[in-house]
Amino acid sequence: MNNIYKNCTKTIEKAAKTILDGGLIAFPTETVYGLGANAYDAKAVASIFAAKGRPSFNPLISHIAEIDFLKEYALTDERVFALAKKFWPGPLTFVLPRIDDNPALDLACAGLKTVTVRMPNHQVALDLIRKSGVPIVAPSANKSQTISPTTAEHVFESLGNRVDMIIDGGQCKVGVESTIIDLTGSDVVVLRAGGIAKESLEEFLNQKVLISDGNPSLPASPGQMLKHYAPKHEFRINATCKQDDEFLIGFGDAKDADINLSIKGDLCEAAANLFAYMRIADSQNTYSKIAMSPIPQIGLGLAINDRIRRAAYKK
Repeated sequence: MNNIYKNCTKTIEKAAKTILDGGLIAFPTETVYGLGANAYDAKAVASIFAAKGRPSFNPLISHIAEIDFLKEYALTDERVFALAKKFWPGPLTFVLPRIDDNPALDLACAGLKTVTVRMPNHQVALDLIRKSGVPIVAPSANKSQTISPTTAEHVFESLGNRVDMIIDGGQCKVGVESTIIDLTGSDVVVLRAGGIAKESLEEFLNQKVLISDGNPSLPASPGQMLKHYAPKHEFRINATCKQDDEFLIGFGDAKDADINLSIKGDLCEAAANLFAYMRIADSQNTYSKIAMSPIPQIGLGLAINDRIRRAAYKK
């Protein structure tokens, strides 16, 4: 028995409640099917990485249903709203400065000071977002590094019952992911080519649109910088014991841990706690250094290790 649900009012209501209860919902957009969770629920967001087998922490696209919500979510200007009014709903994603330091968004935003957001052009997606009342983060609803799903059946074949519900909205119209543009500077930069052509953006803006060259200072996609979300304190990873003047973030049965990502060794729980606990460690004034216990290089541990290596990176 599969977990595919026919699109109807009752299905949307059930799915919205599941989102608010911390569950995962696969839903159609005009590009591909997305694997959705409440953007403000770190444990639910961590479950996305676990379900997909996603190999690294990358920012997830937040899906919204009203243009005006941008004002509560990100720093905006006339250019942002002009682009939104022209191309939304549609396959165009904005990278914008976060409006505040809300720690609930840290995992969805990969600890960056930017938020990645779009409004999908699919009634099922819009209905679900509005009924849930929260932004829904959603990468493609498939195992990492496999073909993106454009039908509900594709989602079930790839993820099966790792998803609480799959809403069947038919075949996706666009079938390729959205174009991602960086709007944090004066230039408009394409970070990922997709459903909106660069030429269409240039014609509307009446200016040259750049394409990311993949340098760490201008990453080809969010989360690719060699070092980001670096704590103020010196940060040591793979620490098997606590040294003098260190605040130790433990995992599993770590001895002398000041705080523990997951005492029971649950990698999903550890991922959900990671950014919040790094903030706690960095706020300690009685220690000059931070250390973190080894994290297993399996499952979601691959993503956690990728994230902390970037945080501890030294030139």
